Amino acid sequence: MNWIILIIAGLFEVGFTTCLGKAKAATGMDAFWWYGGFVVSLTLSMLLLIKATQTIPLGTGYAVWTGIGAVGTAIIGILIFKDPATFWRLFFMTTLIASIVGLKMVSH
Repeated sequence: MNWIILIIAGLFEVGFTTCLGKAKAATGMDAFWWYGGFVVSLTLSMLLLIKATQTIPLGTGYAVWTGIGAVGTAIIGILIFKDPATFWRLFFMTTLIASIVGLKMVSH
């Protein structure tokens, strides 16, 4: 169950980075709502990470959490913020995903 919680925590990490990016481009009340989403997503991500690492080794949990956040944020960057989708960027995102899966496979 804590692996599912960890994955959700990683997705909230993607949420807070996305909100931060959207808030930078927004003005007025739109920026306020995006920053609010940032705070909520950040808080939920941290609380879920704390919960997940009660049974998952801290180093493994943190690596998986940041990996989900990094890959997810890079994908959002490509899809929403029009970041370049170069071969090497996609290649290294793939190796990062493989590393996350590998950590799950060797962790107890």
